[in-house]
Amino acid sequence: MSQQQRIFFWSVTAALGGFLFGFDTAVISGVEQSLQSLWGLSVWEHGLTVSIALIGTVIGSMTGGIPAEQLGRKRTLFWIAVLYLLASLGTALAPNWPVFLIFRFLGGLGVGASSVAAPMYISEISPPKSRGRLVALFQFNVVLGILIAYLSNFLLADAGAEPWRWMLGVQALPSLIFLITVLNIPESPRWLLLKKGNVTEAREVLNMIDPETTEQTFVAIQESNHHTTASARLFSGEYKTPIVLAVLFAVFNQVSGINAIIYYAPRIFEMTGLGKSSSLLSSAGIGVINLVFCLISINLIDRYGRRTLMKIGSVGLIVTLALVARAFYVEDFSGMTVPMLLFVYIAFFSFSQGAVIWVFISEIFPNEVRASGQALGSFTHWFMAAIITFTFPYLSERFGGGNTFLFFMIMMVLQLVFVLRLMPETKGTSLEKIERTVFAH
Repeated sequence: MSQQQRIFFWSVTAALGGFLFGFDTAVISGVEQSLQSLWGLSVWEHGLTVSIALIGTVIGSMTGGIPAEQLGRKRTLFWIAVLYLLASLGTALAPNWPVFLIFRFLGGLGVGASSVAAPMYISEISPPKSRGRLVALFQFNVVLGILIAYLSNFLLADAGAEPWRWMLGVQALPSLIFLITVLNIPESPRWLLLKKGNVTEAREVLNMIDPETTEQTFVAIQESNHHTTASARLFSGEYKTPIVLAVLFAVFNQVSGINAIIYYAPRIFEMTGLGKSSSLLSSAGIGVINLVFCLISINLIDRYGRRTLMKIGSVGLIVTLALVARAFYVEDFSGMTVPMLLFVYIAFFSFSQGAVIWVFISEIFPNEVRASGQALGSFTHWFMAAIITFTFPYLSERFGGGNTFLFFMIMMVLQLVFVLRLMPETKGTSLEKIERTVFAH
């Protein structure tokens, strides 16, 4: 196996956490109605059944940095794989509603923790010149997992007496593959050196990554450690700049309205006068466009940089959201106007924010606080996702589609200002050099 193939295999293995993240998030859409009628759930119980995984995700993202720091990146990924496996088997075999909730919550913990550990691991084992593309594999796998979940639900719709059990249980197979492959990847050299003081193993892993730069990277990691105290804490005031960058980036990711559009696409399309079947078909189109433009972004992120993608994406989002808001204001729902605009919106989002977020947040924190920094960025992302997802139906009904999409547009204008004024470029630079750049920014 060549050096490039080896690193790609390690990255794809960690990114399987993203695939299961996407699958686990989307699979509930195919089973929630069956569960409601099976257990006679009230409106409140039904809402909890759908959202319990999101609650687990918020908690998992908030605490995911702790095992990544204490146990290491590799062992954390292993336990995330165990969580996914337990969640898939537990929900599929659940004899009653409370047991189902427990295992669905465990799956959510896995999703949240994987959004911390996987991008961070890939970032720490990738050469600078291909780090963006490799970390973006995580987001690509999330999008792929969502699509495969929809396809799997469709194919298993008539499987056995209780198809919902098969829909949830099939996730055990990729979970098992993730669990087995993660045993064959090395630990992060930065964690080995800075947290365990394991010089020999750290040097061996760096040598597998790039023998030509082993000593140079080894020295840079050691030097970065000299600038900090052993008890370096994220909120000590020293890391104000990367904290601001990560939190703002994660907030803008969600106030673009992305989750509102993905979760409520059929509802939005029906608001514009489309029939139910056309709405569902249009929703599937969103998934395909999301995947295609994420793939395009992966191939451009290391060539043109994170800021370039974000500038193009921000302008595209501003224009499309403004046109969607206008369509609601003037009630111009002729033909496929709004669906087509939302397809373009998804393309711009996937090309920029969708692919860049996990790359950028995994790069900007110094080695000694990267785990807690990644957890902060991930937690902010999921916390905002929960708020936007829960409030969108109320906001769109209370203030109308025009005002809601105008709000999202204004937020994207602020994002463009953030990108132009605050966001540093991180392409093609070692993590240790980025640390110096961010603190000088």
